[in-house]
Amino acid sequence: MTPPASPSQPAATPGSAPDTPATTKAGAEAKTEAKTEARTETGAKAGASPVPRLGGAVWLALLVVYIVWGSTYLAIRVAVETMPSFLSASARFLTAGLLLAGYLLVRQGPAGLKVTRRQLASSVLVGLLLLTGGNGLVVLGETSVPSGLAALLVAAVPLWMVVLTAFGGDRPKPAELAGVLLGLVGLGVLSAPAIGGSIEPGGVILIIGATLLWATGSFVSKKIPMPGNVLAASAYQMLAGGLGDLLVGVGRGEQHGVDLGAVSGRSWLALAYLVVFGSLLAFTAYAWLLRSAPLTLVATYAYVNPVVAVLLGWLILAEPLTGPTLAGGAIVVAGVCLVVSVSRRPGRSSSAGSRARPAETADPVDPSRSVKGPSARS
Repeated sequence: MTPPASPSQPAATPGSAPDTPATTKAGAEAKTEAKTEARTETGAKAGASPVPRLGGAVWLALLVVYIVWGSTYLAIRVAVETMPSFLSASARFLTAGLLLAGYLLVRQGPAGLKVTRRQLASSVLVGLLLLTGGNGLVVLGETSVPSGLAALLVAAVPLWMVVLTAFGGDRPKPAELAGVLLGLVGLGVLSAPAIGGSIEPGGVILIIGATLLWATGSFVSKKIPMPGNVLAASAYQMLAGGLGDLLVGVGRGEQHGVDLGAVSGRSWLALAYLVVFGSLLAFTAYAWLLRSAPLTLVATYAYVNPVVAVLLGWLILAEPLTGPTLAGGAIVVAGVCLVVSVSRRPGRSSSAGSRARPAETADPVDPSRSVKGPSARS
């Protein structure tokens, strides 16, 4: 018997072969597959998000991060010419932290700075690791190390992050390990002048220690509860780091013999530049970029900053571009490029990220976390 006609299947006409169960089933399957493919194509078109065009504001903000953060090494070098190391760092972060806290109070009221005790304790810990240990040792090291070399040494932070992540149970990819090894070779080449005696070895050791503390602070910030408001987190970290720098400076006796009248005008200008541009303007631009631009693009600051620092040190302070500096810097930057490119691929395992809390996902720039990233490099 010929099956009854349906709206999608016309009845057999006189003289045509009647439908058999086999042909009817085959036809129904073919039509079902066609509908499925059509729905799949339609869903793909509807679900595919168009690639956003990057406007001029994105490139302007990225340029600010490139140049300003790359120039902070030069500004630090100029500031410590006539200012004590840790006390100048303390003045920078305490001033920036108070300005940022005041901004939050004006714009959001007391709620803008409201955090839990655990979040406050976490912010203090991260601020001490990043800004007292990390930045403070860089400032101290730059009293005897050229700004360009210091920036190239600091560029190794993403490499230490891979090592710490491995200790945390997230196995790095072979390409990441290759990047770390390449970066360590670069650090060895950069340290050659210190071994040869042309640069103070203690300064190089201090800056390498600073990179380890900076990476540790960035790594720890992913494991502990931090304020959901990135500006509040940064304000507390700056205040904690500034107080830590102050205590270390006083402990080293930097306050003895300080004559503010003997501080040069260019050192004052450098300190003001670090507060306004390094800790506020560039930070704001970076925080905005994390929400407005692809993370792979934002992460390029990690290997653009050292290049900017080396060029500015050469142009403004006449710092020599030696063979070890150029070769070692190129090797370190290549290693960081390899690590960053592999870490940001869509197919990368995100075991660490899957454990992060919703308010704390993605990163500082910092190649470690987006919420704490800005403060990690302010």
